[in-house]
Amino acid sequence: MKAFRIATVLGIAFAAAFAGTAGAQQLKMMTGPQGGSWYPLGGAIQGIVEKAIPGASMQVLPGAGISNVVGVQTGKAELGFGNAVSSYDGVRGAEPFKGKQDNVCQVATLYFQYFHAVALADSGVKTMGDAKGKTLTTQQKGNTGEQMTRDALQVYGLNYGAMSKVNHGNYTDSVSQLKDGHAQVFTLITTVPASSVMDLASARDIRVIEFPNDKFQALQKINRGYDKRIIKAGSYPKQDRDVQTIGTWTHLIASCKLPEDTVYKITKALAANVENLGNVVAAVKGLTVKDMAADVGVPYHPGARKYYQEAKAL
Repeated sequence: MKAFRIATVLGIAFAAAFAGTAGAQQLKMMTGPQGGSWYPLGGAIQGIVEKAIPGASMQVLPGAGISNVVGVQTGKAELGFGNAVSSYDGVRGAEPFKGKQDNVCQVATLYFQYFHAVALADSGVKTMGDAKGKTLTTQQKGNTGEQMTRDALQVYGLNYGAMSKVNHGNYTDSVSQLKDGHAQVFTLITTVPASSVMDLASARDIRVIEFPNDKFQALQKINRGYDKRIIKAGSYPKQDRDVQTIGTWTHLIASCKLPEDTVYKITKALAANVENLGNVVAAVKGLTVKDMAADVGVPYHPGARKYYQEAKAL
């Protein structure tokens, strides 16, 4: 009987300790590599969340767009940054994901990243279709920019096999290849102006390739995460006209299992602190609740949906 009472007391104490830990809402958020924009942006969101939700604590982890989706899916983290095109592939179970990522929900879009297809001005490449038989340089396989490159070629009836050569590496390597004439076309996803493109343009005349409406519509059939934007004239040296391109949103995702009230408070707090986020990543400045609520093809978390409906953004 005495042993039973001791076990009961210990059991109650353990349950209370567990409940206290759970109530503290210890969250993990996957961002990007240190040195990039996602990691400090995650730190800013950490501060906002910990202030908005009493007792909450958040740990910011490094990551990347595709691995963050997998991390949220598997419970490695409750929150993470994603690129909408990759996240959309994840919830569909398309490559490079192995099965549907059905525990990934949309919280908020944050800022737009532009797909750049840049060609040497003397290469004869005026559209992505002209890249056939040329040397292309892009990111490592599995990165969002590399995925978008394959899609961009596809809507022109091309693939990597149609190129004379395809190189996969970092931005610095790609710029060096074009400067030296070892490649003619460079693709990447980033904000405008891109420092790597500016670096290239300081040594070689370049052309920023346009994606007309019919190609954009074809890309949206491949992946609803695509959107279109204008790279304004003068963004790069000798760019004398606006150029329409494609791109995708950097957005915040969360485990669909995260409590509705928690995600509601996070979403509301982010909307109230856009200025603070914009001080970390300039592209966030001017973000509206309507922008945050943009449908990128990933199901809304019920907590985020509740806030957007109250704010009349949905």
